[in-house]
Amino acid sequence: MNAPLSGLSRGCLTVLASCLVGAIGAPVLARSQDLLGELARPQEGRSMRVTSTMRQGEVRRGGGEPRRDPMAAPRGDREEASNWDNFRIPPGATHVLMDEKGPGVITHLWMTFLGPEAQDWAPTGSANHQEMLLRITWDHRNRPAVEAPVGDFFANCFGRRDEVISLPVVVEDADSYNAYWRMPFREWARIEIINQSDKPIGLLYYNIDWIRKEQLPVDTPYFHAQYRQEYPVKPGEDYVILDTRGKGHYVGTVLAVRARSPAWFGEGDEKIYIDGETQASIWGTGTEDYFLSAWGLKRTGTPFFGVPYFDQWGIVGGHTSAYRWHLADPLVFNTGIRVTLEHFGWISPDENPDQKTNSWNEREDDYSSVAFWYQTGEPTFEARAPGARERALPSLERLTVFARDHLGRELHGIGDVMPQTLDLYPGPQAFYRPEQADGAWLEIPFEVARKEPLRLLVKATRADDYGRYQAYLDGVPLGEVLDFHHAQLDTFEFHLLDFWPEPGPHRLRLQCVGKNPRSEGYFCGIESLRLRERRPRVEAMGHDRDKDWRKDPKLYR
Repeated sequence: MNAPLSGLSRGCLTVLASCLVGAIGAPVLARSQDLLGELARPQEGRSMRVTSTMRQGEVRRGGGEPRRDPMAAPRGDREEASNWDNFRIPPGATHVLMDEKGPGVITHLWMTFLGPEAQDWAPTGSANHQEMLLRITWDHRNRPAVEAPVGDFFANCFGRRDEVISLPVVVEDADSYNAYWRMPFREWARIEIINQSDKPIGLLYYNIDWIRKEQLPVDTPYFHAQYRQEYPVKPGEDYVILDTRGKGHYVGTVLAVRARSPAWFGEGDEKIYIDGETQASIWGTGTEDYFLSAWGLKRTGTPFFGVPYFDQWGIVGGHTSAYRWHLADPLVFNTGIRVTLEHFGWISPDENPDQKTNSWNEREDDYSSVAFWYQTGEPTFEARAPGARERALPSLERLTVFARDHLGRELHGIGDVMPQTLDLYPGPQAFYRPEQADGAWLEIPFEVARKEPLRLLVKATRADDYGRYQAYLDGVPLGEVLDFHHAQLDTFEFHLLDFWPEPGPHRLRLQCVGKNPRSEGYFCGIESLRLRERRPRVEAMGHDRDKDWRKDPKLYR
């Protein structure tokens, strides 16, 4: 066949597309029929695989320095070492997954590795996938065509592991990473992972399926994916996802946003400039609309769009990650494309020059993205992925007080309080166990260094036997009663107050006032009290600087 390869993988996606038909309907049905139809046509080439399987003569665990001959035959004997099909990648090292001559087309990439938590196989933990940089280079070019953190490439942002079930990307059970993008190359393909963590990559397994070809059509476009970030986004400038000259088609976006202000960040429109336009001819209606949702974003997953992670609505420090695949609707360009996103939304009146709240304010949140596209020739996008330390979001906490450090008898009412280790937190929480509401309370003292705008919150556990508590700061009641009951054990941030506290000692008190009718007890689990910074413009405007929070405690939403 002499037609250019499309951005959508065909035969490899047949089974997945068919499985999704019932959930999504006609669009996927039509696409799956196209994929199935391809199976009845002649296929040119020869299937190949690059794999981490254990090979003859290799040493990977014990017995001296590791040896690796990727051309050796698989070991395949009955000794346990034959099953050591993985690699341990030390900090700072680069591991080459594929180094093959073309022409060919990569049809499927699968990998898995240990999560970052400590476990028997990795007592001190492992690198998280945001610290692992994926690079793919075609035809000995100076610059890699793919450069993105492994997690973000698979729509898993913030270093988190989340399930993704879509057509080109599948992360099953949040730990098996699959990509079905078609990746053609003429002369040579090199895939590598750079461990930019201070911990090893543990138990890296992989299979890369590709088809060796006799030749590729002269107009075959190459696959590209590039990460970039702005912490925070630049005032007065739309966020740039991709800006490249050449001919090709844009096929996908992964976006991660950490909110630095209260309320909703996503009113900004996508603005896409085709072939050198000075005015965007493709102009959207809102961020959630670009990601094919409506009236905000929430966790979801479909073949063409999804939100793998969304923690809490409208909080300072909230996280949202989303993907949008342009598979049936690629954005075609002939001389260039510029894909941008406005960063407008709702903000609180203490961030607005006129002390108003409305839907159209320029926000200063933290954005990162991966652009996916095909093009011929060399791309001109200047973005480069910074190192792992720069990719990690900076802390917003002015003060973190761990409740486990304040377990004294004078700091709680009836019942026992003790440290408790949960998988939810890196350290123990304070677990409070009163048998009744009357006389049950818990206090956490803290000290403020200087007067500045801060947000007070508690990071707490929710469970089926937890109670309801009223929060008080220095004796002043704050907002609504906090319900710590939840059917499933989880962690939740309870945001309490936006204020300018006076320097000196303060005390937060949580007073039990009963329990949810569905709860089995009055317990309470607190990981920490936190004072979270507000954007610098809140202090610069100073609208609430001289207001007495005790008389009118506010939480901006």
